[in-house]
Amino acid sequence: MKKGSRITTYIILALIIGIILGFVLNKNIPPDRLEKITEPFSLFPDVFLRLIKMIVAPLVFFTLVVGVAKLGDVKSVGRIGAKTLLWFVCASLVSLLLGMILVNLLKPGIAMHLPLPQKDAASALSGGGLSLKEFLHHVFPTSVVDAMAKNEILQIVVFALFFGVATGHMGEPGKHVIKVFDTIAHIILKITGYVMKLAPLAVFGAMTAIVAKQGPGILKTYSIFIGEFYLGLLLLWVILFSGGAAFIKNRIFELFRRIKEPVLLAFSTSTSEAAYPKLLLELERFGCRDKIVSFVLPLGYSFNLDGSMMYMTFASLFIAQSYGIHLDFGTQLSMLLVLMLTSKGIAGVPRASLVVIAGTLSTFNIPEAGLALLLGIDPLLDMGRSATNVVGNSVATAVVSKWEGALEN
Repeated sequence: MKKGSRITTYIILALIIGIILGFVLNKNIPPDRLEKITEPFSLFPDVFLRLIKMIVAPLVFFTLVVGVAKLGDVKSVGRIGAKTLLWFVCASLVSLLLGMILVNLLKPGIAMHLPLPQKDAASALSGGGLSLKEFLHHVFPTSVVDAMAKNEILQIVVFALFFGVATGHMGEPGKHVIKVFDTIAHIILKITGYVMKLAPLAVFGAMTAIVAKQGPGILKTYSIFIGEFYLGLLLLWVILFSGGAAFIKNRIFELFRRIKEPVLLAFSTSTSEAAYPKLLLELERFGCRDKIVSFVLPLGYSFNLDGSMMYMTFASLFIAQSYGIHLDFGTQLSMLLVLMLTSKGIAGVPRASLVVIAGTLSTFNIPEAGLALLLGIDPLLDMGRSATNVVGNSVATAVVSKWEGALEN
């Protein structure tokens, strides 16, 4: 059995065992003791994700600098950047539109029949919208050290782009820097291999804690919403892979086989960040040149969150339906455009999708207290959208590689 297949098998086993143990704990442990009992299990994914976050910032920086520097001139960076952003914008619009269409067809919130809450009712999240000034402040770092410390991927990407372009124009001295950075990137990838051995343990702990706390009841209560949302994600996968197949033909099946482990890891840990190091390796093994992968993938983690985008329209309109609030087609399109803009640059923010939804609800006078409807099942939904984010960025990288003639057989 290959090493990658062995880890995948262990992750699947960890998922199954975690779910079974979670149900056993939920059925046999009193609710007031569950928090204390499940705390040790929560430590496994916490430690694993801390180790992953330790790796992500330096890995993004060094690989992106090397990728940009190897591209050569600013024209190459601009050309590839334009193609990448074109795909990202199209994928984001498709994701948002799909969420809007499905929630209008399936109407998962209609059955809730909730009364409008009191004006002072509030959710646990802040609903402040993201202004242009705040967005620009979030994009451009005042300190790259601070951006590294906080894992602000978009800010790291901006600094790495400047650093990479400057390094590429330094001639011979720049080549020495590229060589050193390339070596450092490979060292970090080696560290990634060590960290990934803990993935099954993290998955086991995460699944045990979630199922034990939420129990089967939460699945029954929101089964319609959860089922329809995952149906939407499945349709989005079909659209994304079909779009990719239009460019890379039958190799789309090979791509799927390559990324199944990062996708499963993102699903299990509810974060696409955990899958980043492994995904980077698998895309290079698939045939995408390292300079394209190192450029497109970090940008995708900031600008191309397809699963999260679909969730935002789906969830926002679900809350409106739950309170019996009718939004006409024009208003829904306006909401789509607002989500398109406000969702950019918030990758890495804890519960980022909920924060963006909170701001959108306040913009369209929908009770922010409706977020309470999602908080209990958000971990279950986050699994699907995190896995979808990985799929979307994988397809984007493969397509841009094909456009650039940088996809090897």
